[in-house]
Amino acid sequence: MPAGRPGPAAQSARRPPPLLPLLLLCVLGAPRGGSGAHTAVISPQDPTLLIGSSLQATCSVRGDPQGPTAEGLYWTLNGRRLPPELSRMLNASTLALALANLNGSRQQSGDNLVCHAQDGSILAGSCLYVGLPPEKPFNISCWSKNMKDLTCRWTPGAHGETFLHTNYSLKYKLRWYGQDNTCEEYHTVGPHSCHIPKDLALFTPYEIWVEATNRLGSARSDVLTLDILDVVTTDPPPDVHVSRVGGLEDQLSVRWVSPPALKDFLFQAKYQIRYRVEDSVDWKVVDDVSNQTSCRLAGLKPGTVYFVQVRCNPFGIYGSKKAGIWSEWSHPTAASTPRSERPGPGGGACEPRGGEPSSGPVRRELKQFLGWLKKHAYCSNLSFRLYDQWRAWMQKSHKTRNQHRTRGSCPRADAARREVLPDKL
Repeated sequence: MPAGRPGPAAQSARRPPPLLPLLLLCVLGAPRGGSGAHTAVISPQDPTLLIGSSLQATCSVRGDPQGPTAEGLYWTLNGRRLPPELSRMLNASTLALALANLNGSRQQSGDNLVCHAQDGSILAGSCLYVGLPPEKPFNISCWSKNMKDLTCRWTPGAHGETFLHTNYSLKYKLRWYGQDNTCEEYHTVGPHSCHIPKDLALFTPYEIWVEATNRLGSARSDVLTLDILDVVTTDPPPDVHVSRVGGLEDQLSVRWVSPPALKDFLFQAKYQIRYRVEDSVDWKVVDDVSNQTSCRLAGLKPGTVYFVQVRCNPFGIYGSKKAGIWSEWSHPTAASTPRSERPGPGGGACEPRGGEPSSGPVRRELKQFLGWLKKHAYCSNLSFRLYDQWRAWMQKSHKTRNQHRTRGSCPRADAARREVLPDKL
C-alpha cells in the first residue's frame, strides 16, 4: 500500500518509535490524547495533496499547563523521526512542520504523520494522502461464454499508479433506453475486471464504460458499444487426442470434441491447431481446419515428439456477422511420429480427414499414387485407407532398399522389388 514521503531533508531518520500503533493510526483515526489528560491537535487533519506539493502542519498541545510544551515535541512520518530543522516553535504550545516536494504515498490508506511528546508517547496523528488523480481507463474488452453473462477487463490510465486508493466501477446500459447499471463481481479475471452473471438482453446493443475515482478526482473511459452475440467465446475444445497414422512416419492424427457450452445454440465454429517439437518453443499454426473436429498433420519429422493444441472460434451465432472471439488454447497433448531410416520433409500441414490433402508434399505423393495405379491397371475404390496402405508399403520398401544397399545388394534386384504390389493393397 502506497504512502507519501517528504523531500530529501525530511527523509533522514533517527530512532523509530513502536510501529504497531502508528500502522493503526490511519485505520482507527488520529488519537485524541496521549498520557494522562494531555491532548494535542494536528492541523490540517488528513490532508490530500498532489505529488510535489508542500505541507505546512502544526501540532498544538492542550490540557495541563504543567504538561508537555512545544519545546519537547517532535514529528515522525511512517515511524521515522523527522529532522528537527524541519520544525519550528510558533509559541509555547505549538510546533510547526514544513515539508516540501512530497512524494507519492507509500500506502494507499495514507501516510502516518504523528506528533510525539518528549518521552515518545503519541499526542496526535494525521493521515497524509499524496498522489495523483486517476487517468482515463482504456482498452476495454468484453466476452461472453454462454450468451447469458459478460466479463470485461480494462487498463487503468497511462501511468496506472496514483499512490491513492482508486475505485474502478464498470457501468453498462442498453443503448437506446434503460438505466445505468453497475457491475458487482470484480477481480474475476485479474485486478481490473468485472463479471456480469445474468439478466442481459440479446439482439440489442449495450453501452459499457469504466469510471475511476479517488480523493483527487475522477475519470471516465470512452463508451464501448457491443452486442452480446458478437463477443461470444468458448472454453478450449476438450478431449484433444493425438495419435499415429498407422506406420506413416510423417503424419499424426488429431481429434477433439466441440466445446459443450454452445451445443444448444445455432452457430458455426472455426478451429485452429498449433504444434511444436518437444525441444522448441516456436509454434506452427494451421489455419485451414475449418469446422471439422479431426485433422491430420502431414509433412512432420519422423521419430519426433510433437505437442499439439487446439482452439475454437464460434461465429455466426443466431446470424451474427462478426468474427467471434478465439478461445484459449487447449492443454498441450503430446505424441511422437514413428522413426525412419530416411529423412522426412519436416514441413507440417493439416490434412483434413475425408477431404483433399492440403500440403504440397502430400499432393505430390497422391499424384504419384494415382499414376502408379494407372500404370499397373489396378482398379479399386479409392479411399484414404487404400492410400495409407500404399504409403506404408512405400515406406517399407524404402527401408528394405536401404538395408540391401548397406549389404551391397544388386541395384537391378531393388528395381524389380519396387514393381511388386503390396499384398493387401
